[in-house]
Amino acid sequence: MSTRKLALGSAIALVAAGAFAAELPNLGKPITPDDLKAWDITIFPDGTGLPDGNGNSVQGAPIFAAKCAACHGEGATGGVGGALTPGPARASLDGGKSIANFWPYSTTIFDFIRRAMPYNAPHSLTDNEVYALTAYLLNLNRIIGPNDVMNKDSLPKVKLPNAGNFIIRFPERI
Repeated sequence: MSTRKLALGSAIALVAAGAFAAELPNLGKPITPDDLKAWDITIFPDGTGLPDGNGNSVQGAPIFAAKCAACHGEGATGGVGGALTPGPARASLDGGKSIANFWPYSTTIFDFIRRAMPYNAPHSLTDNEVYALTAYLLNLNRIIGPNDVMNKDSLPKVKLPNAGNFIIRFPERI
């Protein structure tokens, strides 16, 4: 094939591609501010973004049994979803991770449960249920007592045992 024919074929292909690009498939619809607000649920380590509500470990135990134990096991000792209770101190990157030996911030527990759990029905828990589940897990990890109430003021004050073992890239943002 001559260079001239190749150049002509390429030019025709480019023009045709431009014509097709002008006709977009028109998929989707613009997101409204109300739709976006439903997904703007980020919780920061300092507690910014935490909603109103409260709960304690005693309230969280039956919620965990009903909505979490199928994956995380009775008492959060492990299952297909993994253990959430204390394991040995992490001496290396190998081994299991639990709240007491890995997670850096108590607010991250709330954030994760709220946005991703239960696995088969994310976003289905009320804020009070999420606070109660967070308190239940913190109590199982011996970080708070069974009657300590977690809310938007108390939860950010709970310091997790492994918080000092992370390198914070932007400490001024915390």
